[in-house]
Amino acid sequence: MKALSFAAVSILASMMLLSSANAAELRVLAGGAMTGVWAILKPKFEQTSGHKLEIFFGTTPNLIKEATSGKPFDVGVVPVEVMKDAAARPHFAAGPTLDVARVGLGVAVRGGAPKPNISTPEAFKAALLNAQSVASIPESATGYSIAKVFERLGTELMKAKMRAQPTPAQVVAVVANGEAELALFLMNVLTVPGLDVVGPFPAELQQDVVFTAALGAGTNEPAAAKALLDYLKTPDAISVIKGKGMTPG
Repeated sequence: MKALSFAAVSILASMMLLSSANAAELRVLAGGAMTGVWAILKPKFEQTSGHKLEIFFGTTPNLIKEATSGKPFDVGVVPVEVMKDAAARPHFAAGPTLDVARVGLGVAVRGGAPKPNISTPEAFKAALLNAQSVASIPESATGYSIAKVFERLGTELMKAKMRAQPTPAQVVAVVANGEAELALFLMNVLTVPGLDVVGPFPAELQQDVVFTAALGAGTNEPAAAKALLDYLKTPDAISVIKGKGMTPG
């Protein structure tokens, strides 16, 4: 019995050593609007795979700068605009990318504040023009999409009302504390305590921001990196993405 117990312990120890030997530390570039998703996915993936993740969150310009900095990374799950950048694309593996999640644009106000009518393009334009200030991240994939909406509506005055923020968390914070009247950003980011969501942009103006994934061209852990991409397609990951207000794929 003791011999059997000793053998079992030896096998277990060998398995743990093998698992440790195969474990990788992956550096991931990720869009800041998916912070809430990764807060859940990261420990789940680490527990099931044995690999560890170091995640760099950023806006589109930050991610392009990081991808082209020469600092190695293993996986990118980034706004599709990053992949379209001529300087950044060669730093990701060639071939098709994997669309992981998408989410539309929305409007929010401080918790308890009156909600403007944004049900039609005309009403939305009036709400923008009546607002004293709006918060967003102009230098981001979301900001680029919002700028296109401004152009369509002819609301050039919005540039003067814009309170530019560096991160999604700051967009939420400045509206929650009353520094800005409206938050214009992705719906999943706005659905948080401290804000009341007014609603999505009118259907005629709505645009989805798509987050797509690929291996880093210079990854030294291709098997582990691919395991992460495969995990993002599992029912478990899809459930988390949906639960955080995003549409998978």
